[in-house]
Amino acid sequence: MSIAQNKKAYFDYFIEDKYEAGIVLEGWEVKAIRDHRINIKEAYVVIMRGEIFLIGCHITPLGMASTHVRPDAIRTRKLLLHNEEIAKLIGKVERAGYTLVPLDMHYKGGRIKVEIGLGKGKKQHDKRDTIKERDWDRDKARIMRAHNK
Repeated sequence: MSIAQNKKAYFDYFIEDKYEAGIVLEGWEVKAIRDHRINIKEAYVVIMRGEIFLIGCHITPLGMASTHVRPDAIRTRKLLLHNEEIAKLIGKVERAGYTLVPLDMHYKGGRIKVEIGLGKGKKQHDKRDTIKERDWDRDKARIMRAHNK
């Protein structure tokens, strides 16, 4: 079941590969995520010292759940992947010019997972092509509905 999606990532990047990662969270963050108080649109993924981190993910703290801690809504959160996956990602990001973007946050087996995508940035004309294609698909569906009535 999806918690939050980053649809803008599919518009800004050609997503070539996807990875599912665990995320290190504090207790108040889990409660806030269960209440859907999360935004991953401006978030991005970086590699530092051989580890992968999610930066810019905004989790709004609940008022009553976090009275004894000082919640930081945009703190850097560590992502958990296997060493082989991290090595593969480091190679592609550093050599081939790929970017890591968070695509989706969801539940799996009662745990919160983040799906990250390995993507290449789209140029402005590619984005225009995406918009034209989406508009044409919408018009085509409208024509087919009118024709079938």
